[in-house]
Amino acid sequence: MTKLAPAATRIGHVHLKVADLNRAIAFYSDVLGFELTQRHGAQAAFLSAGGYHHHIGLNTWESAGSTPPPAGHTGLYHTAFLYPDRAALADVLRRVMAAGIALEGAADHGVSEAIYLRDPDQNGVELYVDRAEADWPRDFDGQIAMRNSHFDLQALLDEHPAAAS
Repeated sequence: MTKLAPAATRIGHVHLKVADLNRAIAFYSDVLGFELTQRHGAQAAFLSAGGYHHHIGLNTWESAGSTPPPAGHTGLYHTAFLYPDRAALADVLRRVMAAGIALEGAADHGVSEAIYLRDPDQNGVELYVDRAEADWPRDFDGQIAMRNSHFDLQALLDEHPAAAS
């Protein structure tokens, strides 16, 4: 008999091996907007949103100066960061674009809208916003029917203009 994890179970944080700690901190802090909460010299750092102890751990313990794993091998596909609303997603998209970071894709999954890119160490990153559960697409039997449709990023940006500085 399979015992299910409690419904309140969440992924608490992701910890990544990186080649250059300062470069990784700059990406996760300056571009994605996470706050640096703790740093251990040149070897490790922890970042969070909203005062949590850490959502992201970065370290160079086994990876300083290393290259990313080759394509087609096992490993982390991507880390997904859930933003609270479409306005916040538009804001982070603007920062990604201003940093000159290439997007790998964008998709409307019915249950969520997502933007895909890579961090400086070539780890996959998904930035997304969930739709309200009442709006999730369902099939004839009432099961969730996710999709992989076009997500109009320009419409997202137009809907949520940048705040004046």
